[in-house]
Amino acid sequence: MSKIFGLLFFILFLNIDLFAVQQDSVIHIVVDFNKKAQVIENIGSSGCWFSEGIGKYWPSDKKERIAELLFSKSFDLKGQPLGIGLSAWRFNIGAGTLEQGDKSGIKDFRKRSDSFLNADGTYNWTKQAGYRFFLQKAKDYGVETLIAFSNSPPVPYTKNGLGYKTEKDYKSNLKPNAYADFAKFLSTVVQHFDQIGLHFDYVSPVNEPQWDWSHRYMEADQEGSAWTNEEIFKLTQTLNTEFDQAKLTSKIIVPEAGMLTYMYGGIGQASNQIQNFFGRSSPFYTGNLKHVSNAVAGHSYFTESNNEVLINTRKHLADTAAKYGVRYWQSEYSMLADGFKEGQKTDRSAMDCALFLSKVIHADLTIGNARAWQFWNAYEPGSAFINTRYYLIALEADADFKNGSFSPTKNLWALGHFSRFVRPGMTRLFTANTVFGQVQSDQALLTSAYVDRLGEMVLVAINYGTKDKWIKIDHINATRSYKKAIRYLTTSAEQMNMVPEKIGNLKDQILLPARSISTFVLN
Repeated sequence: MSKIFGLLFFILFLNIDLFAVQQDSVIHIVVDFNKKAQVIENIGSSGCWFSEGIGKYWPSDKKERIAELLFSKSFDLKGQPLGIGLSAWRFNIGAGTLEQGDKSGIKDFRKRSDSFLNADGTYNWTKQAGYRFFLQKAKDYGVETLIAFSNSPPVPYTKNGLGYKTEKDYKSNLKPNAYADFAKFLSTVVQHFDQIGLHFDYVSPVNEPQWDWSHRYMEADQEGSAWTNEEIFKLTQTLNTEFDQAKLTSKIIVPEAGMLTYMYGGIGQASNQIQNFFGRSSPFYTGNLKHVSNAVAGHSYFTESNNEVLINTRKHLADTAAKYGVRYWQSEYSMLADGFKEGQKTDRSAMDCALFLSKVIHADLTIGNARAWQFWNAYEPGSAFINTRYYLIALEADADFKNGSFSPTKNLWALGHFSRFVRPGMTRLFTANTVFGQVQSDQALLTSAYVDRLGEMVLVAINYGTKDKWIKIDHINATRSYKKAIRYLTTSAEQMNMVPEKIGNLKDQILLPARSISTFVLN
């Protein structure tokens, strides 16, 4: 009998000890309603290059489902999102390399694009049919912000008659006497889409001006052109005048830098772009132009090689943006560099890529104070299971790209944890992760919170680590009490993609599985 009592005592002691360890390890995520940061304007993606084939040729059921995955805000009968509810869509205004065919010098026919401009100066609005399909779908689903951007001037206006550079001088490929022509072209395109009910809220006339973009003839990868700050300023002035004369309400975004560091630093003739375009003493000051937005755009490529670079780059950018009174937009990102490998030499799983993507989004929003965040290509050919670095939806297409199959990747849902629930107009709130009241600097738990004007709160919690974590959600200085929530969870399991779960009592502990993303909607 004494042995039985001894065993029972040991089990009771073990349970108490385990409970104590569990209590010690509970992380309280404290959301402070008195500490407010930026207002979120949009979260989106673009449909460059591959929209044309899908939207123009693929069967309706396939392209309609792709549009639903990107734009829908609806739920199925189990409460699972049917799509990620993007609030921004970027439309590429083509330069006309598709019409040139192989003579364009762009190797991959899928990366050539139509132009609405004919060789004789007239316009053909039936061009870019595939791109226009997804633009219309974005509008139909209620996507709040539509953005037009240009990689190259139309080929009739370029120095070499091509959609890319063949001369390595880091200057624009636009003919010196064609600034007014290019501005008129952009204005005419925007005006046309206004007339058919597709309003572009923003127009970005110059994309990634820092890059070389020069290739030998027949060896180019895509359309593109370098620009100097002086050339960008001249085009922006001309475009502002055209918009004014056409009575357009679209705003011009300048700059759109190829890397975040060029927004506040760098070398060359397209560097220090915030200071150059929004410093009042600069000869290239655009802040007094009626149609120029004070949103400044940059791309997060090559600034995430490690956590130190990820953080310091965005701190510097946030400080510069605040000093010059501009709004930072992250307008293009995919895992172009090798930072996503995190030192590993083997293939990265779809969930590894999704978690890395979510970490970059988190850093841009919480450290860079980005008001907008946009992924690069929504869909590209590739695997849905390994090294999904470039896309949200993986394509497996026929050789002529007129049909194929597609698969959502974990990246789609990683972006959706933000885009579906962090809606335009929400304000970011500061969060602190604490254990027994002491703030923890655990880089494996990334949290951010947002609230709308009606008081609905959204919390995104990323468990980047390899161990499960127990959390409790607390809030201070709120004008209302939050007692319940719905959690949407994504893990590495194939079917665990924003799967809903009701949280009946927020006083209870909640498990964050290892290597997972959770979004909590509290109302």
